[in-house]
Amino acid sequence: MPRTIADVLAEARGRIRRLSPAQAKAAMAASALLVDIRPVWQRAAYGQFPGALIIERNHLEWRLDPTSDVRIAEAVDHDVEIIVACQESYTSSLAAAALLDLGLHKSADLDGGFQAWCDAGFATLPGPDVSYRGEDLHGPEDQRCNDHEIVTHSATKS
Repeated sequence: MPRTIADVLAEARGRIRRLSPAQAKAAMAASALLVDIRPVWQRAAYGQFPGALIIERNHLEWRLDPTSDVRIAEAVDHDVEIIVACQESYTSSLAAAALLDLGLHKSADLDGGFQAWCDAGFATLPGPDVSYRGEDLHGPEDQRCNDHEIVTHSATKS
């Protein structure tokens, strides 16, 4: 029988460390890298983590593999502690497992993602001021974080 995404997610989460927002904040204070993999439209809609590196999901492995020609400066070796975050921690769980597969053995995900960070009352920044064609950039009012003003951008039809 083919595996489902629920199976893949459960397998990934069985292999990774999942940090609460408080644990992630403490790890960051001890030099861990928080990597926000959300696309720009989500950061614009919901806000951003202070101090996070922004590496969208489609670039993640290439930027964090210390042997890659396009790695970021912080990817110095396989011992860097990396905490991957997305909006609610589904994609970040899969991404953290992919980093484990690359030998980045201190990879983890932020359990509950940006939403859990907000729910914990931790500081956030407004998202970038961008428009994104085809997507409604403001999230549901009950998912806004720390009362950031959400700017509505109208979709443009071509």
